Amino acid sequence: MSLSRDKFCFQLVFLMVLLLLLPPVMGKDGLTKCFSVDPVPVPHEWYQPGDFTIGGIVSLIIILFPKLSFCRQPSEEQGFDLPIMITKFYQHILALAFSVHEVNKNPQTLPNITLGFHILDSYYNAKMTYRTTLDLLFNSCKFIPNYECGSQKKIIAVIGAMNSDISFFMADILSLYEIPQLTYGSFASEGHNSRQDDSFYRMVPNESHLYMGIIHLLKHFQWTWIGLFILEGDSGESFLKVLKPLLSQNNICSPFTERIPNQSLLLIFEDLQQLAWKTSLRLQDMKTRAWLIYGETLTIMRLSMLVAMASSDFQDNAYFGRIWITTAQIDFAVTSFLPRENIDFFHGTISFSIHSRECAQFQTFLQNVKPHWDQSDNFLKDFWEQTFDCSFPDSSMLPKKDGTCTGDEQLRSLPELVFEMDLTGHSYSIYNAVSAIAHALHTRVFSRSKYRLGKVEAWQLHPFLQEISFNNSVGEEVSFNENKETIAEFDIINIIVFSNMSFHRVKIGMVDHKVLGGNQLIINKNIIEWHRSFNQVTPVSVCSDSCHSGEQKKKKEGAMFCCYDCAPCAEGKISTQRDMDDCHECPEDQYPRKEQDGCMFKTISFLALEEPLGVILVSFALCFSVTTVWVLGLFIKYRHTPIVKANNQDLTYILLISLLLCFLSSLLFFGQPGKVTCFLQQSTFGTIFSMAISSVLAKTITVIAAFMATKPGSKMRKWLGKRLAFSIVFSCSLIQVSICAFWLGMFPPFPDLDKHSEATEILAECISGSPIMFYLVLGYMGFLSIISFIVAFLARKLPDTFNEAKFITFSMLIFCSVWLSFVPSYLSTKGKYMVAVEIFSILASSAGLLGCIFSPKCYIIVIRPELNKNKHQQRKHFLG
Repeated sequence: MSLSRDKFCFQLVFLMVLLLLLPPVMGKDGLTKCFSVDPVPVPHEWYQPGDFTIGGIVSLIIILFPKLSFCRQPSEEQGFDLPIMITKFYQHILALAFSVHEVNKNPQTLPNITLGFHILDSYYNAKMTYRTTLDLLFNSCKFIPNYECGSQKKIIAVIGAMNSDISFFMADILSLYEIPQLTYGSFASEGHNSRQDDSFYRMVPNESHLYMGIIHLLKHFQWTWIGLFILEGDSGESFLKVLKPLLSQNNICSPFTERIPNQSLLLIFEDLQQLAWKTSLRLQDMKTRAWLIYGETLTIMRLSMLVAMASSDFQDNAYFGRIWITTAQIDFAVTSFLPRENIDFFHGTISFSIHSRECAQFQTFLQNVKPHWDQSDNFLKDFWEQTFDCSFPDSSMLPKKDGTCTGDEQLRSLPELVFEMDLTGHSYSIYNAVSAIAHALHTRVFSRSKYRLGKVEAWQLHPFLQEISFNNSVGEEVSFNENKETIAEFDIINIIVFSNMSFHRVKIGMVDHKVLGGNQLIINKNIIEWHRSFNQVTPVSVCSDSCHSGEQKKKKEGAMFCCYDCAPCAEGKISTQRDMDDCHECPEDQYPRKEQDGCMFKTISFLALEEPLGVILVSFALCFSVTTVWVLGLFIKYRHTPIVKANNQDLTYILLISLLLCFLSSLLFFGQPGKVTCFLQQSTFGTIFSMAISSVLAKTITVIAAFMATKPGSKMRKWLGKRLAFSIVFSCSLIQVSICAFWLGMFPPFPDLDKHSEATEILAECISGSPIMFYLVLGYMGFLSIISFIVAFLARKLPDTFNEAKFITFSMLIFCSVWLSFVPSYLSTKGKYMVAVEIFSILASSAGLLGCIFSPKCYIIVIRPELNKNKHQQRKHFLG
């Protein structure tokens, strides 16, 4: 593989600096005194080397495996003791071996090619990771970076690591040589630089999907007061940097953020005590029932240890009333250093986990694992001894006695805290990583590309890895997206701890961005088992009690936004849900309930015929109409009598018919306004009233004209008769008709719903279209009324047998009084009451005309018919 000049120079400088940093952590043999870094040969039952048809070499898959979490304290007699292994992690090695074995036994995948692997330890240490990676690439008699001597292994790809920091340390070196690196841990992409992108593949989804899953989970259970335990280091700070804004955006507060030291940092006992005391203070906050832990398996082990150190009575303390939420890197495990009883602390935990599927062949494979497969496998020996709490004698024999390993122990008898038979998410990712490498190598070997001839180099796999898409042995598709991340989901697991300190995982949901397209949460909360202290009641983790409907949050001074008081909504506003930040108004067609927790639909208000006010006004309108018809009939019957003939009989008929129409026009104002009724109401009323007042004016002028015509030499005789009266009625009515026609043509009235004037009602009303035209119609009526009043007042004392002027004067006085009081009353009312005012004005003014003008005549016709004689007798009666 050729390198550019710039890249080659950078590589040399980087390695020289690295070598300067390594010696302080080495022993005289170049290795740490606590553990070995020698590559472990693969047991022969798992791997039989074969001939590689191109170049005649064997491909190898390498994994860096975190073997240790702590070293036992050294003693003066023995020096350093054996390291403490996290035995659950050995499943990762077995998953690698199983996957390689599965590929090698399938002749269709890589015919005539055998995959092998080496396993090295990362030690959770940056300098040792660099040293181990370099040793992997350039192992020889002497450690010479960038120089291969005596090495029989051919590196095709590297799998690792589970820890994000270790993965990025490895990538610093592997990316220089463009060796594919497939990680099986979940972590964000911010931690590495662009130089590493070309060689960096993730067998798990991007951690950004995990962030949104956490947010959806917290919102689902309405946990708004969340404590955080974060692994100290770059990965923890990167997690906080992304999560904190998301929490704030979703109205979730984090009052406490405690950092747990990295497992590579050895603390003195006093520091541990100080950290344990600080942790206990946080856990004593009874408001914070939900805690999110971000870190790794050793993070939660250290947290459990800190809690145990802080509590003198660990089993019966208040810390148990908590719900724990763990991220995908965390697994539940124990070592001989940590008592198993502490795991009960995490009963009911909700854990985000890398997706995995059950594989029956893998469980069968595990049942056949025995410690005598290969004595050179130091991992297997340490695993067996620490898992089954036994030891192997120095001899090759396996004697059966107490405390001695027999080799017949069964892995399936172990509790899940020590070792699991089901594939964990990390093991499943390793299994998929081996399959992906095998498929990419298969495509490379049998491709027609420019790489067809010659030996296989690691950097040649990149284009084939990026484009792979296949179904693994359990039927799930494996492929990478444009960011070289596996397209998969996160499982949501409920951890159930039993009384014998074993535990069981129950899948309760998932975060699946593929199916839902938005990192949405699918969860079945009915199958969740909470910690026993909650009595199967969903835990509550809030700073303040929920505000009920009808209330809103009121911020507390100097407190976080999740801490608040509850205040009733202001008048006219509501809140329909709990914990609403602000109350809001109802829609226009609704109004708040008394409790201010919802809205009710407003009723449409109009003057209905069925309601009492409508019944009363309609009754008056009909009674006056019947009375008018009766008077008209009476005058027609006695049309030949002197009292009917006096003052123009035809004008009397016109006036009575006009008054009848006035009474009936009031019926247009009842019921819900429509287009037709709004169009006719005001114009009909104005025209008919103008005709009635014109008739009254004509009657008065006729009286004056008749009196003036009796004077000698008067020229008024030629104006007497029907022509004068009809001219007055026609001309005065025509002016009002013209005004109404212009109004209807240019600014027609229309129905409308007033939703704002009343709190509980919608006012159905007619909008005049042009208030000026409406008041112009009323003004013209008032003008005719005033003229009629003045003329009648002047003619009230004219000598005539049946002089109506004084009755007309009184009727016009009533008419003007009614309509003068109508204007302020009309303007000060709304809805049906405004309509009722107008109807009352129509009826009252019409009734005033009918009563004042016609009641005296009806009295004479009906009660005193003897007075209805010739003029001489009548005059004599009136004068006498």
